Amino acid sequence: MNASPILETLADLIRIPSVNPAYEGGVPESAMAAYIGNFFRSRGVETWEQEVFPGRPNCLARLPGRDPRRRIVMEAHTDTVSVKGMSIPPWEPVRAEGRIYGRGACDTKAGLAGMMHALASLAAEGFVPPCEVWLAATVDEEFSYRGVVKLCEGLTGQAALVAEPTELRLVVASKGVLRWRIRVQGRAAHSSKPHLGVNAIVHMARVVLALEADQSRLSTRVHPLLGTATCNVGVIQGGVQVNFVPDSCTIEIDRRLLPGEAVVEVLADYQRLLEQSMRNHPGLVAAMEPPLLTDEALDTPVNSPPAKLAGEILRELGLDGDPCGVPFGSDASKLSRQGLPSLVFGPGSIDRAHGAVEYVEIDQVLQAAEFYRAFIRRFE
Repeated sequence: MNASPILETLADLIRIPSVNPAYEGGVPESAMAAYIGNFFRSRGVETWEQEVFPGRPNCLARLPGRDPRRRIVMEAHTDTVSVKGMSIPPWEPVRAEGRIYGRGACDTKAGLAGMMHALASLAAEGFVPPCEVWLAATVDEEFSYRGVVKLCEGLTGQAALVAEPTELRLVVASKGVLRWRIRVQGRAAHSSKPHLGVNAIVHMARVVLALEADQSRLSTRVHPLLGTATCNVGVIQGGVQVNFVPDSCTIEIDRRLLPGEAVVEVLADYQRLLEQSMRNHPGLVAAMEPPLLTDEALDTPVNSPPAKLAGEILRELGLDGDPCGVPFGSDASKLSRQGLPSLVFGPGSIDRAHGAVEYVEIDQVLQAAEFYRAFIRRFE
């Protein structure tokens, strides 16, 4: 494939502001969907939209295959995180030092551009792949992944490729995530007579220490590609003003799940921990709130047909074909639960995603496009 058109498309995608509406400065992803739809229509490729929220559609394109009963789904999200704190212009793609800079450059407009050109180039050649191919550009991955959930309604397929920045590594496993709040209830009083109140912050400190002590339990189970589960208290809020005894305190917890860990069972473990803390500390009154976000882990077998073919292609391209795992989540876990053996693969590093300076290496963008094209050609 010619490199210039892929890089031009990537630059065009970066120029489209697509911060998820859940974040400051966010807008619906409709401009991204319109660009992608026009890209495929101008090349004679079937395309359509799937509404997820008003003004926020998934955009899909289809390349017919010899066996329409079998399907590859290539998926990339169209939204980005906020541009707050960026130290470069977010929507002005700059090419320098073998990189392209801008918000979404690696997460994940580079992978999307590579997928678009892989599919379009085969269509231009009149190539009919063994399986039909869908390219799905989905909304809302960065907040509540409603785009891929909508895509999965009634979806069938034999393989899914999800574009995320993996530095051209073949990812078959990723941790799941569970986020929820714990609230401690106290009793307000004047700070000059704290004995008349119940300090919710002090009691919450005991809960946090119990969570910290529980970390050792997580280290007893190790996944060969993902390591151990983790638990992080990321937010704490409590009190009204300094001369009040605080009557309420809340924490938000991020728990990363290993394959095989069920959300309901993990929550039950923490409920037992909380009940033990209340028994240990009279006056501590705490409750867990319903989950804010749940997503179970991805664990595609390394000997599955998609993983075996992907490894073979990567080695032919002179890249590392050994499967690996990552701690971050993606839309792949939802496609996997729908029954599609799912792989995560794309250019760029997750360490650049969401950063003050986001960029992607140009050579990785081009290699990713070659990989996507080869996978389409050869998967049966």
